Amino acid sequence: MSEIRKQLTFGVFYTAIAKYTGIFISLVVTGVLSRLLTPADFGTIVPITVLVAFFSILGDVGIGPAVIQHQTLSHKDLDSIFSFTVLTGALLAGIFFAGSWGIAALYESPVFVPLSQLLSVTLFFSCANVVPNALLFKAKKFRFLAVRSLVVQSAAGGIAIAAAYLGAGLYALVIQSVVSSACMFLLSYRENPLRLLFLRLDWEPLKKIRSFSSYQFLFNILNYFSVNLDKLLIKKYMGATPLGYYDKSYRLMQLPLQYIPFVITPVMHPIFSEMQNDLEKMRTYYSKVVRFLAFIGFPLSVLLHFTGRDLIYILFGSQWGASVPVFEILALSVGFQMILSTSGSIFQSAGSTKLLFLCGILSTVTIVSAVLTGLFAYRTLVALGILLLGAFIVNFFLCYAILYRFLFKTGFAAFLKQLGSPLLLSFLLALILYALTPAAARINAILSLLLKGGITVVVSGLYIQLTGEYDLFRQVRRLADRFRKR
Repeated sequence: MSEIRKQLTFGVFYTAIAKYTGIFISLVVTGVLSRLLTPADFGTIVPITVLVAFFSILGDVGIGPAVIQHQTLSHKDLDSIFSFTVLTGALLAGIFFAGSWGIAALYESPVFVPLSQLLSVTLFFSCANVVPNALLFKAKKFRFLAVRSLVVQSAAGGIAIAAAYLGAGLYALVIQSVVSSACMFLLSYRENPLRLLFLRLDWEPLKKIRSFSSYQFLFNILNYFSVNLDKLLIKKYMGATPLGYYDKSYRLMQLPLQYIPFVITPVMHPIFSEMQNDLEKMRTYYSKVVRFLAFIGFPLSVLLHFTGRDLIYILFGSQWGASVPVFEILALSVGFQMILSTSGSIFQSAGSTKLLFLCGILSTVTIVSAVLTGLFAYRTLVALGILLLGAFIVNFFLCYAILYRFLFKTGFAAFLKQLGSPLLLSFLLALILYALTPAAARINAILSLLLKGGITVVVSGLYIQLTGEYDLFRQVRRLADRFRKR
């Protein structure tokens, strides 16, 4: 096994342990909180967390990926960059705290004052953690990152549930955010202690990474608005309850994106950045990643579409039924988004954040257009979901046209070739699950989910085996032989 493949396998293994164990923890915590809190509670907290995310981007300024990319930063350089992020975090947290009254006035609700002030703590720790967290990825400490993630997720989730049981209401969600951000920073800093140089802050290290981080920062700003504009506008023009339904469906749609490609993407940048002077090698390895994710993402999109009602009723309860139509629509974008979420790591690894910024501009235009049209022309969540689905697909093809033609300097057909067989498998699954839907509607939601999931696994496995994409039977035999030898 090559060294690169070994590093990818090792990194993905530990990241997968954390992510997939995290699925169970996240679903349990979300399921319990969804029964203790109302859709309005969840809808109320969303705009503030969206604003916190924006201020966190301002505090990061693209520094995290830049620290990973640059191989020549000294300890003193890192101390200076860390000190800058801590100072920036303190400043932004203070501004956010002071602006809480303005946020409350904007949304015409006094509850936004204490919520914003409490979440300013989350903002500070998020900024302070930028450099310690980036150093963990740069050092490829994937085992520690996995353990850290599980510890923090379990602790924050448990405390939030306890707070909700004791009657904290939507403040339970605030407590979860504050505890999570503080623990993340403390554990990261303990592993990578850095000095604060407030009186002797050196600006030269920031100049070293400026060319890389500036375009990364601009991309992050654009990506923020394209991802979060819908939530800000829904709260303002439709209210907290519709936002609660929409946000629940959107977050459920994103779970596969968080726990499948995000097992790979944190590992990709530190490893692929070592190939930045050999783009042909980078393209070869990345094409394998694309095909692998296509065989997972596109069939999963179909399964999620046909199990939307089952999933929402089982996880959150029947009171969240209004989330089902939007989820079923957005689920069809999962395969495209799953693959697209890895493209940023390739632009970063190649040091081409300018092209990443270009993709961000095009993405922002299409998504903002979809959001504004859905909200102000059609005024329904379903219309918004359909338009966003179209925008996600358009962005997918635009981004990869730029990646393959301008970065890898090869034909776009080479990329499209990776998608043909996975899309054919997805089409076959859609026909089967569509024919099964009337019968599945007459049985229990859990049995329906198990039936559809089982059929998807069997059909996908047989397709992959019969087309020669991967010899699953051989791998099963190998595992059986190892088990017998033990």
